[in-house]
Amino acid sequence: MAQQHREMTGTGTGPDPGADAGELLAAHLNAQATEFLRSLRLHRESTTDAQGAEESLEAARALRRAARRIGATLHTFRPLLDQEWASSLRPELAWLSGTLAQEHAYATRLDRLLEALHRLAGQPQVPGPAKGSAAVGNRSAGRVGPALLERSRELGEGWAQPPSPSAATEASTPRGLAVGAAKAAALLERQLTLARTRAHSTALQAFGSSRFHAVADNVAVLASEVPLRAGTGDDLKLLAAQAESDLIEAIGTLPLGQAGHPYNAGALVHGLASDSAPDAQDAPWLKVRSLLRLHRYAQEVLLGHAAQDPRVTDASHALNVHREAAAAAAAAAQAARTPRIAPATAYALGVLHADQRHEVEAARFAFQQAWLHEAVSTR
Repeated sequence: MAQQHREMTGTGTGPDPGADAGELLAAHLNAQATEFLRSLRLHRESTTDAQGAEESLEAARALRRAARRIGATLHTFRPLLDQEWASSLRPELAWLSGTLAQEHAYATRLDRLLEALHRLAGQPQVPGPAKGSAAVGNRSAGRVGPALLERSRELGEGWAQPPSPSAATEASTPRGLAVGAAKAAALLERQLTLARTRAHSTALQAFGSSRFHAVADNVAVLASEVPLRAGTGDDLKLLAAQAESDLIEAIGTLPLGQAGHPYNAGALVHGLASDSAPDAQDAPWLKVRSLLRLHRYAQEVLLGHAAQDPRVTDASHALNVHREAAAAAAAAAQAARTPRIAPATAYALGVLHADQRHEVEAARFAFQQAWLHEAVSTR
């Protein structure tokens, strides 16, 4: 089968400099399709024990990465490919990648929020859980500290009870923050674990659907034969340059001058303005993140993995943190809208929301530093 004799393709040695545009593009898509099929096989062959569950998650992540790269390549270099085929496959790959990303996103969000709560409450650091643990309910056991975890268990069932007369005055004290953090941890763990469980079920249903099998069949064909467009004169470098131009144009709309001043509180102020304000101000940064990913993947087609500019990698990492922190802040705000929560819990969630919006601001600063450093270095 194709995936058996192509597994060593794309090992980071770079493309053949003598190959023409079609050959380079075909080789890259062959390699990514092979990685997709290899990851799918590993996912299907994984066992049901703890180690097998971890292997299954890693295989799903690798499959998602391959799907993203194939979809991005079809987008950037579509003039070189059969238009109808590329236009039909791209949204299906986006659906698959998005579906598989949800479970990991909820788990990461919960870890981030619990770690932030434990830090804000002043709890001592404790080791994280052993790698490979597949128990959803135990993911946070090593994150929030034993005292906070025990307190969350004691108070977890009482978070919705009417507050006592002194609760409002105690909410903003250090002790009130510790109690509120414990209740907030229990509430967030309950909500995000439920969301993660639902995302896991959705992913399993996707793997068994006819829609997924159609995507896998198309990728299997792509592993051996790429439907290139006949007679095209487009150059890979020109198409990759267009992706970079789109990125630079989008970055030009960002408030990089403000982001270049640490602790400017811009992300926090807008984050507290209204329910719609955070989404509105985060959207341009999320767009740049998507365009930067397209730029990175286009460079992989041209140069291979080994030649990636580390400064672009740093900028990408900053925008990944930006997205995660923004999503975590939104989750904290959503939890704070839970009916009848105690004032101490609401206070802790408000502090947590502000903390994550400050993380958004710090990520913007890190991106500004990485991107401007790149611009200066390439002059």
